[in-house]
Amino acid sequence: MSRIGKSPIVIPAGVTVEVKDAVVTVKGKLGELSQVFSDVTVKVEDNQVIVERSSDAKNERSKHGLYRALINNMVVGVSEGFTKELELVGVGFRASNQGQKLDIALGFSHNIVMEIVPEVKVETVSEKGKNPIIKLASFDKQLLGQVAAKIRGFRKPEPYKGKGVKFVGEELRRKAGKSA
Repeated sequence: MSRIGKSPIVIPAGVTVEVKDAVVTVKGKLGELSQVFSDVTVKVEDNQVIVERSSDAKNERSKHGLYRALINNMVVGVSEGFTKELELVGVGFRASNQGQKLDIALGFSHNIVMEIVPEVKVETVSEKGKNPIIKLASFDKQLLGQVAAKIRGFRKPEPYKGKGVKFVGEELRRKAGKSA
């Protein structure tokens, strides 16, 4: 049995979980999320969500832990939220935002202007002598990761000097340069 799938999800105060027609809906103070599921049964019993499967078929085993993790991320998201921070490493790399519009200078001929979806809150921090940081916050973990990956994809960190957009705390594999 899946070790992740069999552990119950504790519902914190202020969060409601509804299961109806193979759709789980989670509402909290930060927002509302829903997820379609199949091949497993989801039950809400005395402040806990329990994900169960009917057999040991490969398809059901693979989805058991998946849907438990997705529902757990939804519960944590609507109660606490998620944050990701991106760091711009490089000379002349800058980031600024006006509301939900992110303006990034990454060494191309023109700045990249990106409209961030309203579910993701964006904030930029620029201190003298430090690399600019883009802070993203949302209650939807999947959407947050997608937006962060899109921003990182504009200029991924290169292995020689480490220049580019990287996650704060990310360890990069560095290569030695030419040996003269």
